[in-house]
Amino acid sequence: RLPPAVLAGLVAFALTWLISRGRATPYDNYVLLAQAFLHGHAWIDWPGAYIDALAYHGKHFVIEAPLPAVLLMPFVALFGTATNQTLLAIVLAAVAVGAAWRLGESFELAPSVNAWLCGFLLAGTDLLWAAMLGDVWFVAHVAAVCFTLLALLELRGKQRGWLVALWAACALDSRFTLLMAVPVYLYLLLADRDAPLRLAADWPRRLRSFALVALPVAALWVWYNAARWGTWYDIGYTAWYHQDAAGSPTGSPFRLSYLPYELYSFFVQAPTQLAGYPGLRPELTGVALTWTSPALVLAFFARGAWRWVAALWAATLLVAAPNFVYYVDGFAQFGMRHALDFEPFLVVLMMIAARRGLSWWAQALIAYSMLVGFWGCWYWNAFYRP
Repeated sequence: RLPPAVLAGLVAFALTWLISRGRATPYDNYVLLAQAFLHGHAWIDWPGAYIDALAYHGKHFVIEAPLPAVLLMPFVALFGTATNQTLLAIVLAAVAVGAAWRLGESFELAPSVNAWLCGFLLAGTDLLWAAMLGDVWFVAHVAAVCFTLLALLELRGKQRGWLVALWAACALDSRFTLLMAVPVYLYLLLADRDAPLRLAADWPRRLRSFALVALPVAALWVWYNAARWGTWYDIGYTAWYHQDAAGSPTGSPFRLSYLPYELYSFFVQAPTQLAGYPGLRPELTGVALTWTSPALVLAFFARGAWRWVAALWAATLLVAAPNFVYYVDGFAQFGMRHALDFEPFLVVLMMIAARRGLSWWAQALIAYSMLVGFWGCWYWNAFYRP
């Protein structure tokens, strides 16, 4: 008999595959980057302007975090540029749901409650939509969700420092904003489970184990930046901002002046009401979480397990912060795809809130969020990406 977490992952895989129709994305930047890695360089063979890549010193570079390309390398070695990048996104979404199920079990959720919350993670957020398309920006989000949940699962379980560091590295090398969660992981790893304000007795061993992976990863990151930009730090997003029509020729893409725009995007922006079929249109600029994922409000009801509640809220705020001062909100998208960076922490808070079960209104909010998610996938398949 299959473990429930494996079964949940298989259901997520089958559902996402069916909705995606198994198609390959045209925005397969990570396939091109994997091919570049296999040929020993960091610049890609640029096929044209439909592939977002930064022109720098006569070559083109993918500015997104590279982990999905690393995962694709064995398949690109076999199938070349015919590799289906979307399939990676679907597999990662399935693993994310399986990891979420195991997290729910660690909080002793009833299977029915676990099913509600794992269903919300998949369809009530942008996870299903991002995975079914598999575009470069979206597979990065799916990978970040997957590895963030694996890191949290390890912290709930055996707390092996090297494995926490590995999953954290995979998450931040998928979406750079997940770097902000690393201090929270270190706290959960090093603090005593029974006395949250005191270090565990074996904290030096745990820290050494964490550093065993974290330091080589940091060194590889410096090397990768040097290979692309000739510097130890990453200039990709800033250089892109300086070239982008939506950006500015100078300064940083992260500015407090963008906060009102992001607050509107995340909490106000609604779909457009139409006079005829299909009634509503989600604009390419997205739809606020208020309308797509209102079940996230359950996170505010998390009680008990205060060490975890405090840590998860800290991770949510730290990871969300860069997205709320960034110069774009994720265009083009359904929902708010940047929210996937911090939604794993909110979903675990929802699990803590649901340890005694889900009220009728909580189930109603989850059901509504999932229906909206399916509607968004349908709309994109029918009108934006037929």
